[in-house]
Amino acid sequence: MTAPSVVSRWPGRAPYLLSILRIVAAFLFMQFGTAKLFAFPAAIMPGGGTAPLASLAGIASVLETFGGACMLFGLFTRPVAFILSGEMAVAYFYGHAPNGFWPLLNQGFPAVIFCFTWLYFSAAGAGPWSLDARRGR
Repeated sequence: MTAPSVVSRWPGRAPYLLSILRIVAAFLFMQFGTAKLFAFPAAIMPGGGTAPLASLAGIASVLETFGGACMLFGLFTRPVAFILSGEMAVAYFYGHAPNGFWPLLNQGFPAVIFCFTWLYFSAAGAGPWSLDARRGR
């Protein structure tokens, strides 16, 4: 008799791994927003400082900071994830694609990864460790 492999026990843990993925991705995503909105943890805007709120970068910073917070806590996950996925698609095609085809070379790799990660969460939901799960959504 052989012992069950670690991988064979994972399907039952998939919902919890979904929650972990959401939390980690949201934490990383929020850093892009806070960097533009508050210059924290570092100023990434050209010339340093923060993005003017009445600009595309300013709108993106609000979406990334507060949408990222919703994703972190798993609140309104499906609609917020769909909006953030769209924001990342716009960011890629408007800000990165004109600089070349390859996402690695045009600095658009994070936008592509986040676009499809949020698109997945718009379909999959937040997972069990979320405010949505507590609310029965």
